[in-house]
Amino acid sequence: MKTTLLYRIGHASAAHPIRALIGFVAALGILLAASATFGGDTQEDWDVAGTPSQAGIDLLRQHVPGAGNAFARIVVHSDDGTIPASVIDGLRGRLGDTDHVATVSDARYSADRDTAVVTVGYDVPVTDQSIMGNADGLEKAVAPTTDDGMQVEMNGSVPETAAAPIKGHAEIIGITLALLIMVFAFGSVVAAGLPIVTAIAGLVAGSAGIMLLAGLMDVSPTAPMVASMVGLGVGIDYALLVVSRHVEFLRRGHDPVESAARSVATAGRSATFAATTVLVSLMGLRLAGLPTYSSFGFATAIAVVAMLAATLVVVPALCRSAGHRIVSRKARRPLPTGADDGARRMPLTARWAGRVGQRPVVAIVLALTVLVTLAAPAAAMRTWPSDSGAQSTELTTRRAHDLLAAEFGPGTNADVVIVAPSATDRDRLMAALRDIARVPGVTAVAPVTESPDGAIEIVPITISADPAAAATGDVLSGIRERLPDGAILTGETPYYDDISHMVQRRLWLVIGFVVIASVILLTVLFRSVVAPVKAAAMNLLSVAAAYGVITAVFQWGWGLSLLGVDNPVAVSSWVPILVFAILFGLSMDYEVFLLSRIREDWLATGDARASVISGLAKTGRVITTAAAIMVAVFLSFATETDIVMKMLGLGMAVAVFLDATLVRMVLVPATMSLLGRFNWWLPAWLDRLLPQVGLEPDADADADAAEDPKPTRRETHMTPV
Repeated sequence: MKTTLLYRIGHASAAHPIRALIGFVAALGILLAASATFGGDTQEDWDVAGTPSQAGIDLLRQHVPGAGNAFARIVVHSDDGTIPASVIDGLRGRLGDTDHVATVSDARYSADRDTAVVTVGYDVPVTDQSIMGNADGLEKAVAPTTDDGMQVEMNGSVPETAAAPIKGHAEIIGITLALLIMVFAFGSVVAAGLPIVTAIAGLVAGSAGIMLLAGLMDVSPTAPMVASMVGLGVGIDYALLVVSRHVEFLRRGHDPVESAARSVATAGRSATFAATTVLVSLMGLRLAGLPTYSSFGFATAIAVVAMLAATLVVVPALCRSAGHRIVSRKARRPLPTGADDGARRMPLTARWAGRVGQRPVVAIVLALTVLVTLAAPAAAMRTWPSDSGAQSTELTTRRAHDLLAAEFGPGTNADVVIVAPSATDRDRLMAALRDIARVPGVTAVAPVTESPDGAIEIVPITISADPAAAATGDVLSGIRERLPDGAILTGETPYYDDISHMVQRRLWLVIGFVVIASVILLTVLFRSVVAPVKAAAMNLLSVAAAYGVITAVFQWGWGLSLLGVDNPVAVSSWVPILVFAILFGLSMDYEVFLLSRIREDWLATGDARASVISGLAKTGRVITTAAAIMVAVFLSFATETDIVMKMLGLGMAVAVFLDATLVRMVLVPATMSLLGRFNWWLPAWLDRLLPQVGLEPDADADADAAEDPKPTRRETHMTPV
């Protein structure tokens, strides 16, 4: 054990805790200074190259001022039914004076003339830093209209990026809940606070790293929030794993320095490989084909690496500083030599594993029934990029959406335009427009107009359905089928439709890459084919169940009011890929934690069933506590106003809960008891081809004996080092 790099890192940090902490803080200071000097601001990139709608948007940007770029709809409503013309004229004048506004349309009145809508076009895309998330100019322009007694609401791309800012209270809620859970689990404030301090240090380092990343590439403004959500969860998990192992070594009679070093060499190694599985899953986001996903993947990967670094350096230093105070008073009596927690008393998790192992087939059938039932709604999942109609009624964008739908019809919220180069056959275009007017769901086809430079022809289309309605996709498909060569269907609604279809196709590519890469990685780590394949299948089940719960809650409306959402909505197109990539990696975290201890006992005893019971006994409390913390962190993010954050928070909390209960506590012991020694089967030819990577040294081995380079016969065959 003393020969390992991780042991030396842990020993050095524990032997010189002040130096280690000062060194970490100094490195953090350098990183913060570098991020302040060379880092950049978050910048969204929503252009989706290769899609028809994007080609149409590019044409509009080139040839029509204020078209294809950011826009806003200002909806003015009067309760007494009269809107003075002077009010609208003044509003239009102030809007025209707002920065980057290129066009202000004439007011369109409802049939009873108690509502008017004015559309504002900008000369820059909505992702431009000067306007994205910034509706101050619009709010200043509409304030006098509100003072005149009018109800004024706004939607469109600019207000929607500013309407639901991330409040940032989720991290505080998550950290507080995590602390309470760990105090309850460990019975020691010191043991509970140590992972929290480590996670906060990692969070600061990760945030600085993300700002540096923003200086090199476009990073979505939402990416740091998702990275914080995942980083907090894994950071506390990794620190908790090391602290738990440190406490175990202390109770065996080791001094704090040796205990800390051993915990980093054993649990730290598991955390390192667990982090690697998360990174593999996150890299799958690059295959989604959208720049936003790439920034999510890289930002979250930086957060995970920062948390791992803090775990390996800060945790052993703090463990040494805490001494024996890290162990609760009740548990400070050292265990007999060679014994562990499971030797003194049989933990509940071990007794549970034993009972599950006695009737594995029944346990498997029951667990699969629950998971498949929860996953079933996912078959009916309908995706759509979240728009103003999916948001809370607390937001002006949602109120504007509802006013437009009530006064002008649901399709008014849709932005559908046909763009055709002027060289397009005019007769064919007019014939196509007559056919399009007869498409079910099309309520109006506007007259053809030319761009100011005469390069393109533009035809706005009005549809009857809300942009997120299930019927909208069929209407858009009907229009596309009738377009002549050269004509393009574009606008915000077709753009969203293209994104939705693209993400649905790419999801299977991401799933394939992540699953295959994870199975290969676990095969190398565990020297087994069966265990990784089984782990991947179980993780897919928990992700599918999360999809099903998201669909049932948000799309079907089951319990939706508990999340502060008043009406069912389509699942955001951004959610399925993000949930899969993050959850699959996090589930593999727990798989590595558990299987490493099971395999350790299997190598020591050769008893497949007993090793499962022992592995659960040693990791049950840690995994349960870690999962409870992760669930608390994710649910705290579901308190954010934004609907996408609610979906991500709920979906990941559900999946982690199911993974830590039905998967780890039922399916894993049942299947491993059923398969016995076949869990660790690896063809000899594959064993020779795979690189030799040891997962975790025997925690019970004497340190001096671990220095002996001559392995046992079992280790030579099963886990070459």
